[in-house]
Amino acid sequence: MKVFIVPCADKEKSIAALPSVISILKTSGVQPILPESASSYSRDYRAKYMDSDSALRECDMLMTIGGDGMILEWGKKAAAAGKPVLGINTGRVGFMTAIDADETYKLKALAEGSYIVSRRMMLSAELTHSGAPSSFMALNDVVLFKEAGSKLPEFEVRINGAVVTRVRADGIILSTPTGSTAYALAAGGPIIEPTVECIQLTTLCAHTLMNRPMIFSSSDTVTVNVIPYEGSRVYLSADGEHGTEFSPEDSLMIRRSEVFLELAEIGEKNFYNTVGEKLMTPLK
Repeated sequence: MKVFIVPCADKEKSIAALPSVISILKTSGVQPILPESASSYSRDYRAKYMDSDSALRECDMLMTIGGDGMILEWGKKAAAAGKPVLGINTGRVGFMTAIDADETYKLKALAEGSYIVSRRMMLSAELTHSGAPSSFMALNDVVLFKEAGSKLPEFEVRINGAVVTRVRADGIILSTPTGSTAYALAAGGPIIEPTVECIQLTTLCAHTLMNRPMIFSSSDTVTVNVIPYEGSRVYLSADGEHGTEFSPEDSLMIRRSEVFLELAEIGEKNFYNTVGEKLMTPLK
């Protein structure tokens, strides 16, 4: 078995965990692979160094060392390559990670095949911006939000062509079940079990008394347009990235992606136990 390990180079805890991870994998008969860029802070004779594209093709699994942000960054690449992802948490929450940094001894389960893989739905987005189409994927969410200090725009949301809401708000979040425990949760959305396939709509600070989150079928097509007010400016982000300006002439179409993320877990990890541990106790 070959595992491509991607540590968060900006976190000392991630780099500090790397020797232990390499040691456990190597002694378990698993070949560690590191990106060539990692040689600047970790040169270990037990690991193989490759460019990321080649490593993704050759490996059997991608392993991130960091927080959920690392899974968001690398998960889409792994999903496109058809490789499962296992996360080691060195951040604060690590909701999608399999183990914490002090549990690297559990990695011997990989060589034994003692792990499970859950399939996570992703979103496929088609953006028509300034007349030019582009597409991207999101594991957590796609967010439209107004510029700070801007007047409130109106967001029009259609499902399969039918208008379901027009709402004046700071923004809207279209999320997967995996993303329901991220930004959407902070905005008042419900927690959705991650293997459920649906698309969730949550508004940000809507100026109405009749505001509730909405859940759509994963087979639906969601289309969003923005009606500006007195020069209001709106931006779009996917999994916290991009920040593209979204003009009144633009259109956003969201569907369930044909590509799924395979998230590896060690042991009998229970989603609801994780909710209690990660979301209902104070952050350290």
